[in-house]
Amino acid sequence: MDTAKLKTFVDGIWEDSILPTLTDYIRIPNKSPAYDAEWEAHGHMAEAVKLLESWAREKIAAFPGAKLEVVQLKGRTPLIFIEIPGDSADTVLLYGHLDKQPEFTGWDEGLGPWIPVRKDDKLYGRGGADDGYAMFGSLAALLALKDQNIKRARCVVMIEACEESGSYDLPYYVDHLMDRIGDPSLVICLDSGCGNYDQLWLTTSLRGIAAGILEVKVLTEGVHSGDASGIVPSSFRLTRQLLSRIEDEETGKIKLDDLYAQVPPERIEQAKAAAQILGDAVYSKMPFAGGTRPMSDDLAELVLNRTWRPQLAIVGAEGLPPAPTAGNVLLPVTRTKLSMRLPPTVDAEKATASMKKALEEKAPYDADVTFHEEHGQSGWNAPALAQWLKDAVARASEAAFGAPAAYMGEGGSIPFMGMLGAKFPKTQFVITGVLGPKSNAHGPNEFLHIPTAKKVTESIAVILREHHTRG
Repeated sequence: MDTAKLKTFVDGIWEDSILPTLTDYIRIPNKSPAYDAEWEAHGHMAEAVKLLESWAREKIAAFPGAKLEVVQLKGRTPLIFIEIPGDSADTVLLYGHLDKQPEFTGWDEGLGPWIPVRKDDKLYGRGGADDGYAMFGSLAALLALKDQNIKRARCVVMIEACEESGSYDLPYYVDHLMDRIGDPSLVICLDSGCGNYDQLWLTTSLRGIAAGILEVKVLTEGVHSGDASGIVPSSFRLTRQLLSRIEDEETGKIKLDDLYAQVPPERIEQAKAAAQILGDAVYSKMPFAGGTRPMSDDLAELVLNRTWRPQLAIVGAEGLPPAPTAGNVLLPVTRTKLSMRLPPTVDAEKATASMKKALEEKAPYDADVTFHEEHGQSGWNAPALAQWLKDAVARASEAAFGAPAAYMGEGGSIPFMGMLGAKFPKTQFVITGVLGPKSNAHGPNEFLHIPTAKKVTESIAVILREHHTRG
């Protein structure tokens, strides 16, 4: 492979074709069904699918026998399914998604979730990095191989539209398309993160999630606080008390044994190596306010906290009026949305049940307490890399980035990985992505780091070549 020619080809297709289309994609508010119950009626998802489908159809014309189908089972989000014949019957599955997180607040002036803005090396806007670029990067890597007449395996590309809602539609599509997918020996997922923008990062594990809404009712309606306080317990105070059953508010340590897993020694060593590579960037990438400090001074412990330990976040609340307009009323109900990140090997269903029991039993003052659990997702721990793949990843990182590859778990979830791992236990996985420092997926000022997207594309091309020539 001529790596200089590879870089030139990838740079050209990104600048001339991919970035203009991604810019149009960012403008579409195709929020995932969890955030837009009327997604089908609004038509934004269909618009995004049509945009990506049109681009892909034009590009796969370069591959004789290639097929593209937009599959949509009744009542479910659509899925783009692409089959590209190869030089062997072996199959590689490449995965991404096109649905988006909601707007969120706090975007800088001139930026917005549906306002694509390119500044220097960054393309701002919702969904460019998470995960609109995945289909483009996958097909660009295949086209780059064709440009040099390099052989590769048969490739299947799947782009779903439900990932940000937990991929609840995806199992139905995997079962529906199983005969056409085949038995992949390699899965490539471009929906993950990177510790920095200087090298190729492979994701070794993904945390799961247990979530739900804790509802604490003490009254049927609000009452003047001068009359009720001291007689009626505050729903907010009871919420604090209940949360302390599952989390130590002094340290952030989770108190439920069912939410822990033993960290494999290899993952501990990888966390230490990642901490050494990143240094203070482990935490300095966060937009800390004032003098806020990280939860530990030990960098490796911070990496492990983020990847292999349960952690609670309160991501929403209801029943609390906005501070400027709040009256002197003792509130009848407080609702808090709990998001509990789980170690990769913890069963999400068991963890959710443990949370529900701890929060609901023996309610203080016999208040009306309910934990409305949501569908959780178990995490994923990657199988050991075959030697050929370890060597391929090393070569890919050196070729694209000029630096060694790095390995680290991620704190988020990609439900598809656990599902595929169960269905294809002998499959090798390459999980990587462009969500690096300050790229801020799901939050304000989300951006795609363009040079990294190009280099990840180059890396996938190298890995596909190495996969075909492996012993």
